[in-house]
Amino acid sequence: MDMAKMIMRSIVLVLALSAALSLAAGCASHSPVVDGAAEIDTALNRVYPALVRIFVVIQEPESGRMQRMQAAGSGAIISADGYVVTNHHVAGNATRIVVNLSDHEDVDATLVGTDPLADVAVLKLKLETRKDKTAPLPVATWGDSDKVKVGDVVLAMGSPGALSQSVTRGIVSNTRLILPRGLSGAFRLDGEDVGSTVRWIAHDAVIYGGNSGGPLVNLAGEIIGINEIGVASLGGAIPSNLAQYIVGQLLQHGDVPRSWTGMSIQPRLKDDPRNTGILVAGVIAGSPADKAGLKSGDIILSYNRQAVSVRVAEDMPPFNQLVLATPIGQTVPIEIERNGQEQTVQLTTIERQRPLGKPAELKSWGITARDITRNVMLEHHLESTRGVIVDSVRTGGPNADSKLPLETGDIIVQAAGRDVANTTELARLSDELMAGKTERLPVLVRFKRNAREMASVVKIGKDEPEDKPARVRKAWPAMATQVLTSDLAEAMGIAGTKGVRVTDVFAQQSAEKAGVKPGDLITAIGGVKIEASQPEDTEVFDSLVRKFPLGNEVELAIIRDGKPQTLKMTLEAAPSRIENAKQYIDTDFEFAARDMVFDDRNRMKLDDSVSGVLVQQVEPAGWAALGGLGNNDVLISVNGQATTNVAELKTVLDQSRKDKPRRLVFFIRRGISTKYLEIEPDWR
Repeated sequence: MDMAKMIMRSIVLVLALSAALSLAAGCASHSPVVDGAAEIDTALNRVYPALVRIFVVIQEPESGRMQRMQAAGSGAIISADGYVVTNHHVAGNATRIVVNLSDHEDVDATLVGTDPLADVAVLKLKLETRKDKTAPLPVATWGDSDKVKVGDVVLAMGSPGALSQSVTRGIVSNTRLILPRGLSGAFRLDGEDVGSTVRWIAHDAVIYGGNSGGPLVNLAGEIIGINEIGVASLGGAIPSNLAQYIVGQLLQHGDVPRSWTGMSIQPRLKDDPRNTGILVAGVIAGSPADKAGLKSGDIILSYNRQAVSVRVAEDMPPFNQLVLATPIGQTVPIEIERNGQEQTVQLTTIERQRPLGKPAELKSWGITARDITRNVMLEHHLESTRGVIVDSVRTGGPNADSKLPLETGDIIVQAAGRDVANTTELARLSDELMAGKTERLPVLVRFKRNAREMASVVKIGKDEPEDKPARVRKAWPAMATQVLTSDLAEAMGIAGTKGVRVTDVFAQQSAEKAGVKPGDLITAIGGVKIEASQPEDTEVFDSLVRKFPLGNEVELAIIRDGKPQTLKMTLEAAPSRIENAKQYIDTDFEFAARDMVFDDRNRMKLDDSVSGVLVQQVEPAGWAALGGLGNNDVLISVNGQATTNVAELKTVLDQSRKDKPRRLVFFIRRGISTKYLEIEPDWR
């Protein structure tokens, strides 16, 4: 298994869904009486009464519908007028919220504001729904998380398994917990990279699902953290100073105003002799950083006259917090070092938007969709934020029987001849079109898919009867093949065998998922023999595949290493066609790349200034994977030497095998950003 996946499986949000819960797994008890029991009692008396359970109904887009589900978490009352702090992942997407107080009274609540980037949300109790409307509320107070030290005794309070409020005791094991290297960006909430701004307080006070949002408390009875994640036997809490700042912003604005610069940064490279500064990994075209003149490879020495130093990943969140907290529209001086020369640039920030718009269900279309944000606009190379992006599609829904059905990631720009600005406008237009109609209505739709302008006819409206067969798209083999000619079969010792030989298996497609490998000989599909034995039979296999319905699971009869066997493959629709390109597989670094072709550049909107090779497949746990190289990265250079094609890449890597350097620096482009990766092979 991919190491990153293994680690991420052990990192869980400690939110408990209200499915059937095991009492044995959900219980957490008070710590036994120990030395310092008086201090523990003091802390309990100050915070425990303010501890609450939070029951919510949340909505998430899935399979073309806004799926509702019940969930539960924890929180604490932080003001006498009924404000409650919890996690975004507990209540940020809630449509209904009920708070259970420490005396077990249920009180309705509303969402005041939520911030997925820091995973903090603020609720307001509807005090008018209390039985005794004049009864005072218990209130917990904030502590200073900057004073927390490794070894401090802490209490984790919450509602494990959505059961009654509980407390466990432990010690602080780390005050700067971050995700392991290579997992940056892996912990996302609503598209936000939580680990980019949060360094968790790690502790071993036992927490379970349902403890999310509950307070981490010191022996003085102060909140020093908000429990959020579980990593193996450790809990991770958002530091109180960060949480308190976010709460203040949410109370004041209902959101957290942040600045955006358009630059991506990372720790200085390990061979960098400097003792200060932070490395600019990439700059988005047209962004404030680009307009200020920042470039990849610059070293930022100070930001807004504040010296900065990021040597390791643990140093990253404070710098990100510094930049994000810059007043929107403020011009800040940034002192940089470039090519050994120091200079100062002036950068004017703009407002940062959330990466994803809120999801909306369009029932008559059988899809969920989101508004276009700046991030989506940049990622998809759009000219504006007008339009809606398809988030999920319902199988068998109104969209299913279109000749060219909409897919996740498609961007709808026009329907029925009218431009679409956002989900609200599309919903309104759909209602107008369907007014008074009982049958599905064909609607001409214009949309963008992988930078291509597409058009289709979607029959919107109520679902057709379930027994009406849906039209499907044509399937494709998801692999490249050559005819198993008679002379080739004879040379392989299988004279008379007909079929095709697999020459390439397309990454992350149905053939790879089925276990097909290059060199396999396919002799039949779905019980039908492949009558291909002459050079002119090149289309026989592909044509045969297209005759099977999309989504069907078919059996492939193959010969591998001289032995017959069968594989089952689920047929998928063909993606955009990419012409054959020269490929290179490096067995030492364990990745495959190919020359970029026109379709690649068109899809990624790359101009001539970007030259490199496209990474096709990175083997899990290989040197390249451990250094962070990923599928679809564009590898621009290695150790400063350009890799504009696979021939140059091979030359550079062959030389590295002779020189055996401690590390190689891969400069890549990923999406709209660039990044430096340090590959550290073991040459033994």
